[in-house]
Amino acid sequence: MTITMTIADSLLQELEMEAATTRRVLERIPDDQLSWRPAARSRTLGELAQHIAANPGSVCMLASQNPATPDFNQVDPVPASTAELLATLDASMAQARQVLSAMSDGDLLETWRMTAGGHEVMAMPRMALLRTVMLNHWYHHRGQLSVYLRQVGVPVPSIYGPSADENPFAPA
Repeated sequence: MTITMTIADSLLQELEMEAATTRRVLERIPDDQLSWRPAARSRTLGELAQHIAANPGSVCMLASQNPATPDFNQVDPVPASTAELLATLDASMAQARQVLSAMSDGDLLETWRMTAGGHEVMAMPRMALLRTVMLNHWYHHRGQLSVYLRQVGVPVPSIYGPSADENPFAPA
């Protein structure tokens, strides 16, 4: 028996696994801390969490455009509650699943381009865009969010192993 996994299948598998971890981090956010920010130039906890929740779907939509001309001046809306963040994550994941499921290996190996002001500013295989911006960028911001949680006194969940607050490997 031969099992064939497409590039999209591989990306979706990792995305699903990481979405569960992201959900655990987002669930910890207290509604009354959404406007907290660690420094004047930093995003608020809510803005950062919204960016994380919306990332998979918005990046997949960006990847489906060729060339893409994104508006990087757009500001993420501030969520009213953690429940709203979780709903955003669910919608974002549904959108990512839909877009990725429709992409063939050929689509994912095709060169994707981003333009600004009529000039090409980025070009890479679509798969590389999804790996670096949808996934790696997501993990980067999720790490930032775990620091925000620590700063507001919220126990940080286990992400890839034990945190100072949660050890899923410890004997019960």
